[in-house]
Amino acid sequence: MCGICGVWGRPDEDLVRDMLAKMRHRGPDDQGTMSHDGGMCGHNRLSIMDPEGGRHPIFNEDGSLAIVANGEIYNYPELRRELESRHSFATGNDSEALVHLYEEEGVNMVERLDGMFAFGICNGTDIFLARDPIGIKPLYYIDGEDGELIFSSELKTLDPALGEIREFPPGTWYHSRLGFGTYYTLPNGGVRPRSPEGHAELLRRTLERAVRERLMSDVPLGAFLSGGLDSSIIAAVAARELPGLHTFSVGLEGSSDLRAARTVARHIGSQHHEYLMTPEEVYRKLPEIIYHLESFDQDLVRSAIPCYFTSRLAVREVKVILTGEGADELFGGYTYYKDIDDEELLGRELRRSVGALHNLNLQRVDRLTMAHSLEGRVPFLDVDMIALAQTIPVELKLHGEPPVEKWVLRKAFEDLLPESIVWRKKEQFDEGSGIADLMAESAASRMSDEEYEAYRAEHSQVYLRSKEEAYYHRLFGSVFPESEHITTNVGRWVDRPDISPIPV
Repeated sequence: MCGICGVWGRPDEDLVRDMLAKMRHRGPDDQGTMSHDGGMCGHNRLSIMDPEGGRHPIFNEDGSLAIVANGEIYNYPELRRELESRHSFATGNDSEALVHLYEEEGVNMVERLDGMFAFGICNGTDIFLARDPIGIKPLYYIDGEDGELIFSSELKTLDPALGEIREFPPGTWYHSRLGFGTYYTLPNGGVRPRSPEGHAELLRRTLERAVRERLMSDVPLGAFLSGGLDSSIIAAVAARELPGLHTFSVGLEGSSDLRAARTVARHIGSQHHEYLMTPEEVYRKLPEIIYHLESFDQDLVRSAIPCYFTSRLAVREVKVILTGEGADELFGGYTYYKDIDDEELLGRELRRSVGALHNLNLQRVDRLTMAHSLEGRVPFLDVDMIALAQTIPVELKLHGEPPVEKWVLRKAFEDLLPESIVWRKKEQFDEGSGIADLMAESAASRMSDEEYEAYRAEHSQVYLRSKEEAYYHRLFGSVFPESEHITTNVGRWVDRPDISPIPV
C-alpha cells in the first residue's frame, strides 16, 4: 500500500515533490522518484512485500522500464514462477512481476492480475496507467495542456489550476499513445441451478480461498472485528490460518459492537484489542477525519469515524488489515433492499451497488486506513467472489418472511461462529459502534434551523439532506478552502436511482 503520483508530458520535479509531501501518510517508510525526458513519477512506500529490498521505483533488467505501484498482486507467486525463467528478478516485491509482464504482453497484462492496484509503468516516451477492476485502490488524474497528464492517489494533492480533476475509472487502463481502454466490467450473468446448500458450499470455498490469498505479507497482519457478520466471518477464516490473529474493535461506551466482538474473539481465539471512543474525542478529530476521507457525505462520514479509530488502534500491532467490505452489496445487507419486491430489479440494484463502491465505502476504507499508514484488504471483493455472487438467486440473499438479509452467507458459515453472531440483526459500522446516534443528535445541534436554511441556500448547488450533513460540509470547506474540485468527485449515497417497478 502506497501513494503514487506523476506528471507526464513535461518534467516538473516541484509538482511531484509537492504531491508526495501531501500524501506522506500513505507511505512513510520510503520515497522514490524516477525521471525521463517524458516526465517524472513519484512513490511513497508503505513496505509490505520485501520490506528491505523492494523499494520503488522498480526497474526491469536494462533500466528501460520502471514502475510505481500502489496495492498488492495476490497471484504474484504464480506470475513470478512463470516469468523468472525468462527474466531476472532483483527483489521479492510483488510489483516487480508487473514490469516483466508488461514487457511481454503490453496493455493486455492487466487481464492477468488478481489483486488491488493502481500503478504507472513508463519509459522515456510512453506511460501506462491501470486501476484494479473494482476500484479498491484510488487514482485521479488531470488532462493538462498540450497533452500533459498529471495523476495521483489522492484528490487533495492535485492542483485544480492545472485542469479538471477526474477519477480514473476502475477496470480501466490508459496508454499515452493508445488512450483509455476497459478491461473489466461487472459480470451480469445468470443464476446457476444449484441447491441452496450447493450455493452456500461454493460461496464458502470461494471466500476461504480469497482470505488465504490476502494473508500474503512480509509484515504483521490482523483483522477489523466489529462483531457483525461480515467482519466476523473474515476474522474467523483468517484465524484458522493464522493462530493468534490480532483483531480490533472500537465503540462508544455501551455499544453493541464491542460486546459482539468480544464474543467472536473468544470463539476464534484471537488476540483482541479494543478502544473506547468518547464524544469529545470524536468531535476533536472530525476535521482530520473529513480531511483524509475527502468527503462530506453523511453516511460516509459516520462510518469513517469508527474506521479512523480502529485503524489508529490496529497500526500499533500490525501493518495490514482485513475488512468485511462488499458483503452487504453482494448479498443484500442494507435495509432499503428489502423494499425492492421485484427480483430482477433487486438483482440490478445489487450489481449497481457493487459498481458504486469505489468512491463510497472503498474510498472510506482506503483513506482512513492509509491516514494511519495501514493497508486494508477486502476479501469479499475478490473478482471470483463477485462473479459467484451474481450466480446466486436473490431469494437466497434476502430469504424468508420477513426477509433475512445475507441469508446464504449466514448459512455458508453458520458452523464457524456462535449462533448469536451468525443470526445477529444487521447493524452498519456506524450504528453498532454507537456513532450514528451520537452524530444524528449532537452534530445537528451544532447548527440552528435558521443557520441550516441559510447554509443550504448559500450552497444550493450541493444537495445537503440534513443539518448533520450541512455541518460536515462546513467542516469540509474549512479543511479544503478551495473544495470545488474535490466536491465534483464526492460519491453520494443519495445518488441511488429511483427504485420503481420494471415496466412490463
